[in-house]
Amino acid sequence: MKKSLLIMVALFLVMGLAACGSDGNKGADGSKTISILTPFLSSVTTNEMVEGLKKQAADKGWKTNVIDTKGDVGQLASRMEDVISSKTDAIVIVSTDPNQLKSQIAKAKEKNIPVFGCDSGYIEGMTMNATSDNKEMSKMISEYLFNEIGNEGNIVVLSHRPHPGVLARTVQLDEMLEANTGVKKAIEQQVEVPGPIENARKQMESILLSNKEEGSITAVWAGWDEPAIGAAQAIEAAGRTDIIVTGIDGSSQAVKMIQEGSPLVATVKQNFEGMAEIVTKQMDLVFQGQPVEGTELYAPASLITK
Repeated sequence: MKKSLLIMVALFLVMGLAACGSDGNKGADGSKTISILTPFLSSVTTNEMVEGLKKQAADKGWKTNVIDTKGDVGQLASRMEDVISSKTDAIVIVSTDPNQLKSQIAKAKEKNIPVFGCDSGYIEGMTMNATSDNKEMSKMISEYLFNEIGNEGNIVVLSHRPHPGVLARTVQLDEMLEANTGVKKAIEQQVEVPGPIENARKQMESILLSNKEEGSITAVWAGWDEPAIGAAQAIEAAGRTDIIVTGIDGSSQAVKMIQEGSPLVATVKQNFEGMAEIVTKQMDLVFQGQPVEGTELYAPASLITK
């Protein structure tokens, strides 16, 4: 009887040690699961970040689960509830306003599941967010645009204020327009997502039909490259040589259009791979039981012109 009891105790100790060893080495042995959620996977830049996160997670031996709700933020909240219930090891929200996921972020925190942002905003309850300095990028491209049009004229603004990054850029532009009264916002249009290139092209076609006189529209300020591409396509198709366009992102299509001398004359290149690297590094620190280096970390950006 005594011998049987000793054997049972030894077995429990072995099982307990094995369980502790497995849990402690979870990141190293590849058993960490990262849930990546976005409503905008069809966006070139969002897709670039997601692919970067997948690659870097694979390099760490982590598994990834990518969820795209195709523009449906309401469904994103529901899917986030699902991954919380599945006891995922971490959540990354990409190109998403975290204010629309407040209750889910709070629930994840209660379950000790860290929530990271990649080109999203940061709110209480999240671990951190990696992005570009959106205000600085807006200042960079807006100053360039104002200078190109001689600090006077009528501009069209193509924005998407539900996106936290685009919102910050647009608010910065608004502040600069208040200080520079020679440049006036003639029109602001919200670009639909998914399908921002086509949507912006159609919106610009209508704007051009309503503003046929030379000088009625001087320039187009787009909150990111895809609407800038669509607007430039419409301007070129209409044969208008008096309107210039700027964007933000530095996508390959936008850079090519700048090089070819299209109406799209400048963009600011974001470091999307750098954002994914920052998130991965901070996630690794958390998995090791260490604090993150900051709640809002920036990847550097640079102005691109012909």
